[in-house]
Amino acid sequence: MNHLLSIEELSRADMEKILAATAVIKRERGAHPTRPLDGQTWALMFAKSSTRTRVSFEVGIRELGGRVMFLSANDIQLGRGEPIKDTARVLGRMIQGAVIRTFAQRDVEEFARYSNIPTINALTDDEHPCQALADALTIRDRLGGLEGVRVAWVGDGSNVLVSLAALGELLGYEVVSACPPGYEAPGVKNVVQPSEAVAGANVVVTDTWISMGQEHERATRLRDLEPYRLDTRLLSLAAPDAFVMHCLPAHAGEEITADLLYGDRSAIWDEAENRLHVQKALLALLLDV
Repeated sequence: MNHLLSIEELSRADMEKILAATAVIKRERGAHPTRPLDGQTWALMFAKSSTRTRVSFEVGIRELGGRVMFLSANDIQLGRGEPIKDTARVLGRMIQGAVIRTFAQRDVEEFARYSNIPTINALTDDEHPCQALADALTIRDRLGGLEGVRVAWVGDGSNVLVSLAALGELLGYEVVSACPPGYEAPGVKNVVQPSEAVAGANVVVTDTWISMGQEHERATRLRDLEPYRLDTRLLSLAAPDAFVMHCLPAHAGEEITADLLYGDRSAIWDEAENRLHVQKALLALLLDV
């Protein structure tokens, strides 16, 4: 495993190895016996802004002994101006790894191909593999395993849903989404009624209805997605011990009600923390090839 570009490119063995390594990394935080990134410089190349993704990667790289160079959209242009393959060839001679958060999936893949350094997809319009791995870890920690788990998704069929469903096919949990017409995620089993997706589910997941770049669609999206709000009534159709997840940022009162976001049945804050642990495991494993 040289890169993490897409969940579909990895095997079940790869995924299980990441989750197993994460358990060790999480347990050893603050007392790591080795620092696998010691002496290395990793670049965070973000064409899209972020809070959790940037902080979790910066902290993770530093805790593993590495140095971080943050390059925002104002510092570097992926796919605009200089060709990506030229940027990749140059940076590949100067840094030891790259974490890229951008729009087009092909940009991350092209950078990895020409840079010849470990490259991590930290979000594209198509996928969010790091979030899916953190979600799977959260589910496993809460339920003790992943095989046979039913995960219901309600709302907008985002890139997180695509990665979460693809990971489920590898690790044995089922994802059923309820998205209104026109909001479905490609390749994911979808039903129209939220009640059908949530019925008997062990986990119920949602995401923001208005992602970066969609602000001009706000009125339309609020109207179309309002029946898909995750609230206590909808959660009552799930398994009695079901819990809720959300990759954040959340908008209480829109895609999820405040009582669920901040309540006892929320795994959202554990889920956010798990981004750090799973990404640290991933960083270490990419060097162990």
